[in-house]
Amino acid sequence: MRLRSSLSLLGALCLGSLSAGCGEGTEPAEVVAEVPATELATQEQAAVSTSGFTSHFRQWLTANGYDSYNLVRTDLVGGSYGGKASSTDTVVNQPVIFIHGNSDKAIGTGTAGQSGWNASIEYMLANGYKTSELYATTWGPADSSLSAYQYHSKTYVMKIRKLIEAVKAYTGAAKVDVIAHSMGVTLARKAILGGYANDSLEGGQYYIGPSLTASVDTFVGIAGANRGLVSCYQTGGSTPTCGATNGLYPGWWNGIGVSGRSAYLENLMSTSKYEGTYRYSIWSTADEVIGYGDVVYYDYTSRIPGQTGEKVYSGYPYGHFGSKDLTQAVQYSMVKNHVVP
Repeated sequence: MRLRSSLSLLGALCLGSLSAGCGEGTEPAEVVAEVPATELATQEQAAVSTSGFTSHFRQWLTANGYDSYNLVRTDLVGGSYGGKASSTDTVVNQPVIFIHGNSDKAIGTGTAGQSGWNASIEYMLANGYKTSELYATTWGPADSSLSAYQYHSKTYVMKIRKLIEAVKAYTGAAKVDVIAHSMGVTLARKAILGGYANDSLEGGQYYIGPSLTASVDTFVGIAGANRGLVSCYQTGGSTPTCGATNGLYPGWWNGIGVSGRSAYLENLMSTSKYEGTYRYSIWSTADEVIGYGDVVYYDYTSRIPGQTGEKVYSGYPYGHFGSKDLTQAVQYSMVKNHVVP
């Protein structure tokens, strides 16, 4: 079931009427009306390789001390993607790094809610990119039954951080582009922001590293929960996903503003414009996972504070998954031309 497979609320999701504190946010700059349904699983998606990183990239990761971060994910079919065919493979385009959402994985293999980045990668391959310029790894267990237990952990933040660092160093690129979906948006934003974080289940406070802002050209956040989730408020933060420290807890409306938002999200919102030189969001008011028209306490949660631009949809099939799987051309335009089509 798709509602159990992406954003880290699963199990905590309440798609009912708007709760107290939810209201009308600022109108989106652009809304794309409903269009006829389109099949998400295409022949192009099925053509993406599920064999993981190339041998050349795997050898480089080992030689450069990345094995402990398990970026290759050999335990999964479709656990990773990218890398040079050989040392003579020249990287021309700015590398693009894809960060999936909760319960998804790098490359989809037909399981509902695990479409991966197949559509986006195939589109870019068809439009001038090579495998050595496109990268993805699986940061979570890729298991929908464990969705409610996923949070912004040290392991996940550092895995994404190290992938960005590794791709930049491996390709020799001055900058990279990052495209993230769902919970991957908030994980990637912290990986780029850097600084300190705290995970009591993994040893307490830890240092991520300095900001990577100067290393990222374009950041695209798709259907993220940057301001939290009202459904998490209704559950009282009872799951790791909705936790008040490293979860998606949105806090409460105190009459003039929001109080008690999760410490992790507050940290992400304490500054802005750090995700990259260009910062875009793609989202839908018909998101079936976030719900509530994407509104969390009078604002749209999928907007990135200080964003450069956005692409907004308002109807099926552009929901939580369609906003990723059906917007390949939009993603390409944002990272390649810095234009919102």
